[in-house]
Amino acid sequence: MRISVLGAGAWGTAMAVHASASHAVMLWARDAAQLQAMHAARRNARYLPEIELPASLQLSADRAAALAHAAQGLAIVATPMVGLREQLQSWPAAVPVLWLCKGFERGSGALGHEIARELALRAPCGVLSGPSFALEVARGLPTALVAASSDAALVAQVVQALHGPTLRVYGSDDAIGVEVGGAVKNVLAIATGIADALALGANARAALVTRGLAEMTRLGVALGAKAETFMGLSGLGDLVLTATGDLSRNRQVGLALGRGIALPQILSQLGHVAEGVLTAPVVLQRAGVLGVDMPLCAAVAQVLDGRLTPRGALEQLMTREARSER
Repeated sequence: MRISVLGAGAWGTAMAVHASASHAVMLWARDAAQLQAMHAARRNARYLPEIELPASLQLSADRAAALAHAAQGLAIVATPMVGLREQLQSWPAAVPVLWLCKGFERGSGALGHEIARELALRAPCGVLSGPSFALEVARGLPTALVAASSDAALVAQVVQALHGPTLRVYGSDDAIGVEVGGAVKNVLAIATGIADALALGANARAALVTRGLAEMTRLGVALGAKAETFMGLSGLGDLVLTATGDLSRNRQVGLALGRGIALPQILSQLGHVAEGVLTAPVVLQRAGVLGVDMPLCAAVAQVLDGRLTPRGALEQLMTREARSER
């Protein structure tokens, strides 16, 4: 199959490396200087320096060429959420597209499938998500993901293209649930990082993950998702990984906040996008319109914008009125 990956960050590079073992893959990068350096070193020194790029992997700064390469094949958009709308505008109907980004669009509050619907996208489209660190996928460590779309043929195509000895791809028709899980878990990972930095203990971490899953599910169901989706890879699976794994950028943000480091300094040192920082206020925007209570996400948003200290957020959460678990 001919596959193009648009976006040469860590996740896009990892997916291109994985897919190139079985298919003719082209990796597109917007930054010509970055691409030239990748050509010379056969490594993505900025985002995934540990991994050597396969000789078969084509590199290009020509977006039109990347789309032409994927015609009748598959294109994978691997930009951050902020770049998804730009990528999908004027998308050719002959190129099925899958996006990897996880979050709500800042400003509009839209999920990926809502952006595609607004743009009247004619190509088959969907989302690929689940518990996955880019470095581990690129190294060929066992990983399981879920491809979700209302287009069953596209899901089958994605499974055929990406399923293999090191990567299991499951199918789903619940794109809403898969996208909500991928977005909200980043906010909850910041909360867990804060708790761990404050040395609140394993009990607190377990409570955060469990009650965070409840918040995620409430929002997803209100948006039209299936509750059972959140017990799967893109819900509980991705939440556990992102909240506890040392490679999680959102967890790193939480750990630094809990240690008293200012957010601008954290983001400057991180060098990568931490989607949870941008997603937190947008999650609350969507939840507020729907009347969904999300106290953990609200506390994270208040810490991020300086209205609460990490200790103040803990006090706010622990002094909430008692209620039924369900």
